[in-house]
Amino acid sequence: MSARLRVVVADDERPARSFLVALLRSFEDVVVVGEATSGSDAVAVIREQRPDLALLDWQMPELDGIGVVRALDKQTLPLFAFVTAYDEYAVRAFEVNAVDYLLKPVDKKRLRETLNRAMERIEHVKIVAGQAARVGAAPDAYETAAKLPYLERIPIRQRGEVVIVPVNQIAAIVADGELLNITTVRNEEHTITHRLKDLEQRLDPAKFVRLSRGTLANIDLITKVTAMPGGTHVAVLSNGLKLQVSRLQSRVVRDRFLKL
Repeated sequence: MSARLRVVVADDERPARSFLVALLRSFEDVVVVGEATSGSDAVAVIREQRPDLALLDWQMPELDGIGVVRALDKQTLPLFAFVTAYDEYAVRAFEVNAVDYLLKPVDKKRLRETLNRAMERIEHVKIVAGQAARVGAAPDAYETAAKLPYLERIPIRQRGEVVIVPVNQIAAIVADGELLNITTVRNEEHTITHRLKDLEQRLDPAKFVRLSRGTLANIDLITKVTAMPGGTHVAVLSNGLKLQVSRLQSRVVRDRFLKL
């Protein structure tokens, strides 16, 4: 059997912590290597045990979950997921690159999904680090491997709740000042406050293409590209959305879509 996922659990409430530990111990590929009852305790346990994953209660004495993450340096910071009774912090959790965000009481099936995501990230880091070393870039292997993985979902706050939108269901993202307007394959519309450049870096370039300074589109959904006067184009998506392609990006679109 492959190495088990080493997990630390941090929660100041003993019943919640014991319940989560019991769930974790029901999985054969997981081992709980430490428990913490406060934020500062969590920092000490993580530094000592060097776990693969830390499950952090968002609200703890002395240091909250975010505080724990900020207190650890890059060499000792494991993958982490937040556990809380409230969903109001979900957006902030994903902004700091949390593996996941679990609501109490934690569901076993939902916890399994979190563990699987952590294992996938670890495997990704190993593969990327190995590739870097093989091409003679061993000194830079850690930095290469530590690059944030591409987003799989985007949390969006709506009327007091958080909607999780899978990235593969996004048709287009259009910037409007400091806001990003997201349209899904079903023509559902969402708005978030984020910089397009920063979000673009977290999206797989094999899946999204920039059509203009303020527009990204899902490559798999582009069904037609029409030439327009002035060297520009219009891209038509499978959900009927029509997007302008700037003159600068038209060359990229032509090379990518209009050549065999």
